[in-house]
Amino acid sequence: AEKVMAVIADLGTYAVWAGVKQTRVLATFPDGRPREVEMIIDSGPIKDTYSIQYQWHGHQQVNWQLTESTVLRDLDGMYMVHDLGDGRSEVTYRLMVDLEIPVIGSIKRKAEKVIVDTALKGLKKRVEQ
Repeated sequence: AEKVMAVIADLGTYAVWAGVKQTRVLATFPDGRPREVEMIIDSGPIKDTYSIQYQWHGHQQVNWQLTESTVLRDLDGMYMVHDLGDGRSEVTYRLMVDLEIPVIGSIKRKAEKVIVDTALKGLKKRVEQ
């Protein structure tokens, strides 16, 4: 679980595995984990620079919420990591995304699926490297 959370906390590598074009840590907690981060996404029709704020709960959970954006209305999420023993972990990922512009429901659901798949597959691959 600690290794998984360390990968999640290493926001500088998100461009490699999380589908984010660029990240910049604006503020950190005393333990060095990111508190506020600016991210740039350039994913098909969605191009935006936005800021999110993080809350860390040990090595088990991190929550985040959108603080500033022009395209996104909401971007709230969570990773919860459960240590299964034998070097294995189970990750729960929750994400709520809403855009300022209207989007057809089927397109929005497809985009959500791509975001979740990219996040989980990318995280798994990064942790196993």
